[in-house]
Amino acid sequence: MYLTSEKKAEIFAKHGKSATDTGSAEGQIALFTYRINHLSQHLKANHKDYNTERSLVKLVGKRKNLLNYLKKTEIERYRAIIAELGIRK
Repeated sequence: MYLTSEKKAEIFAKHGKSATDTGSAEGQIALFTYRINHLSQHLKANHKDYNTERSLVKLVGKRKNLLNYLKKTEIERYRAIIAELGIRK
């Protein structure tokens, strides 16, 4: 499995407030980014995997909605997470 509970805890500890803070917008955005990168690599090797392509599009939409929320509410946190993860926006 590409995403173990230890990896999730590491992502949330780095980008969230703590390893158990799974609800923060930054933690969710970081987790979605990790999953998006993994699915993108999978699709490069398996270009006809349409179910994975659909789930990738849904994940990108979820991440975009969270980024829009963060941009509207707290612009400094938005700028920090964009710079830290290297997301184009």
